[in-house]
Amino acid sequence: MNLPNKLTVMRIIMIPVFVAVYYINALPYNYLIAAVIFALAAFTDFLDGYIARKYNLVSDLGKFLDPIADKVLVAAALVVMLVVPNGGAAILPSYAAIFIAVILARELIISGFRMVAASKGKVLAADKAGKLKTVTQDIAITLLLIGAEFQAGVYTTLNIIGLVALCLATVLTVVSGTEAIAKNVSVLKD
Repeated sequence: MNLPNKLTVMRIIMIPVFVAVYYINALPYNYLIAAVIFALAAFTDFLDGYIARKYNLVSDLGKFLDPIADKVLVAAALVVMLVVPNGGAAILPSYAAIFIAVILARELIISGFRMVAASKGKVLAADKAGKLKTVTQDIAITLLLIGAEFQAGVYTTLNIIGLVALCLATVLTVVSGTEAIAKNVSVLKD
């Protein structure tokens, strides 16, 4: 197993650790620690891709695991932030469920679209809009987690910036998904 794939596996392993730390209220600064774990996991997404491309270590295993790891990391973070932990308040307001539904729907649609393309021998690589969407999601989640640590029942500047970033990520989600389908609509033709 090459280094990029090891980083991807490490990201997958970090997901349940992130979720566990998020829910351990007895752990001082659990949201801050969860934010650090999430940010490190998100950074491995950049790092494994960079290393794989720079050193020509792209593999079929990496092509399979990397997008799964990315989607599960973001989905897990968004879902847990919407759920009220024991004795606490949800990080995200209830209306954020709309953003999460849009983000998750896009990921499922594009994953299905990529499967159809692969069955026809085509590979749909991530484009700039998709990468910008991912970075914006990662920033939003990290800010919201850090803001939750210092929230004390009110929305802090970090919470507000995080929510705005999540709104922007949702818009970028729709834009990047629409662009990906529009650029590759021929995949759906028989």
